Amino acid sequence: MSTAREQPDPRAMLRGGLPDRYLTPDDIAGIFEVPKETVYQWRRKRVGPPGFRIGKHLRYDPADVRAYVTQRKTADRDAA
Repeated sequence: MSTAREQPDPRAMLRGGLPDRYLTPDDIAGIFEVPKETVYQWRRKRVGPPGFRIGKHLRYDPADVRAYVTQRKTADRDAA
């Protein structure tokens, strides 16, 4: 039995289809298995999936995250 405080694994959401909400920096850190500070560094350096602000909150569109992953996979494949 799950409680209201439990969050689903964001990686499972992306594998199973796009979630119906914008992703948070915590979600991005979980998806890519990196510290949250890395997510903020990616934003400062303009690398990583593109994010946007809603007021003071940073959010990521799941479609943009999927496109970023696809682009990275293609770039890695072309470099090999």
